Amino acid sequence: MNRVLNRANKRVSLGGAAALLIVVALFGQLLGFFRNRLVSTNFTVVDPGSSDAFFAAFLIPDFFFYTIAAGALGVAFMPFLSDHLARGDRKGVWELVTSLLNMLAIVMLVVGVIIFLFAEPIMSTLFPRLSGEHLHQAVMIMRFIAFNPLLFTLSGVLTSVQQTFGRFFFFAIAPLFYNLSIMISALIFSIAPHRVGGPGHLGITGLGIGALIGAIFQLLISCLGLVGLKFHWRPRILWRSRDFHTILRQLPPRSIDQGIDQINSIVETNRASLLGAGPISYYNYALILHNVPIMLFGTSIATAAFPRLTARLSQNRPDLFRKDFLSILRTMIWISLPVIVICFFCRAYLARLLFGKVAQPIALIFGYLTAAIFFRIIYSIMSRYFYAQKDTKTPLLVSIFAIALNIFLAVNLAKPQAYGIAGLAMAQSFVAASEVAILLTVMLFRDHRLLNMAFWGGVARILSVTGFSVLAAFVMLSIFPLRVADVGFLILGAKLGSITLVTLLVHVAVSSLFELEEAAPIVAKIKQIVLWPVKIE
Repeated sequence: MNRVLNRANKRVSLGGAAALLIVVALFGQLLGFFRNRLVSTNFTVVDPGSSDAFFAAFLIPDFFFYTIAAGALGVAFMPFLSDHLARGDRKGVWELVTSLLNMLAIVMLVVGVIIFLFAEPIMSTLFPRLSGEHLHQAVMIMRFIAFNPLLFTLSGVLTSVQQTFGRFFFFAIAPLFYNLSIMISALIFSIAPHRVGGPGHLGITGLGIGALIGAIFQLLISCLGLVGLKFHWRPRILWRSRDFHTILRQLPPRSIDQGIDQINSIVETNRASLLGAGPISYYNYALILHNVPIMLFGTSIATAAFPRLTARLSQNRPDLFRKDFLSILRTMIWISLPVIVICFFCRAYLARLLFGKVAQPIALIFGYLTAAIFFRIIYSIMSRYFYAQKDTKTPLLVSIFAIALNIFLAVNLAKPQAYGIAGLAMAQSFVAASEVAILLTVMLFRDHRLLNMAFWGGVARILSVTGFSVLAAFVMLSIFPLRVADVGFLILGAKLGSITLVTLLVHVAVSSLFELEEAAPIVAKIKQIVLWPVKIE
């Protein structure tokens, strides 16, 4: 056992850590889809209001976690640990860790007590249209997970320490146990008709138990990563520590940024709750679909590119910074456009494959969210243009404005007499476009030479290529239409895979004919695979 733990905890290379995190992240996404498929099949189909209660119950605990704890962990906690570690000051590392751990634990414990005691008035105030039974379910789930923010906070601090020491295994796998626990609870506490009278009598509230158990397991797995680090916990907070004071001073800006995102989610869920039973669940399922391409093609590429951009400025080479930024931006536009085409044309296939019988409203919402996917992918690299120049204020101000605009649009567009639940998706897409437009305006104001004619010419050719991708998707959709009888992974997966594959191949082939530089590496790799020599003995 000790040998296994030591191998899992040993320091890995940067490439190894990145590969581990990417693989586990993709596996986590698959688990997330399976989890939500189980929730939709066992609860939403049977009683849409019950899954509404499930999603609504998580909003307030998430708000406190992301605003208080997640903000603290993202504001230079790890760099201070790295400084102490570089000096060989392990005592200083543990003092800083225990100070932050103890302070956040006290705060989140108080938060947990407040959530537990006031769950009913909070839920009835925020979501007055939830029926009596569904309100009761939301309150029960919220009380089950009232102390999850505390457990997540402890896990977050401990895994931050492990990352500082170059240990990523337990940090990567710990969240998987949370999803697995909810998946198991969805099966155990199913309210499907054939389960009535069995352990499923708890219904959707049983998923709250699963979430609590999952958070406990996540913390226990995180603790395993401390094996061999000689972690020394002390029941004290070093208020006089200069580093600790610096962390506390940097907390408010990040907390504001995290908090307003959560407020936005609360407002959107509130508006969805006014539309009857089901819209909360449908909108959350569509958002899950919308977030996947943003994470894979936006966040991942922008995160990988960020060190290169900062290095160019550190070298005092703004010309190379501009060149690299434009190259990355064009690449992200080229990658994202066929993804948007596939998401839009295949929205019904995806929704039915992942969410079964409740696919129709999810596909409608997701269709309006496809524009938001494109702009949020682009935003991920544009925001790092400012971060590379050590300007965190501009993206924060734009984010505050965007969320305020989104709340205003959501209130007006999501009215029953307006666009209903689709109005929330319309608001998201309009706001995402506004964010990109504002950042682009600021960028051009600061650097008039940033977007030259060569860049715009390249974008125009990418748009022309995308026209062929649209045509290919439309033709494939006509060949493999979605029929009422189409169910199951084999039929839906085959049709979805065929449409996706042909659309991507057309996009790459036409890009190569148009001599787009973004397609060159992919074409070269395809040629290498196809023309790989075979040795005959």
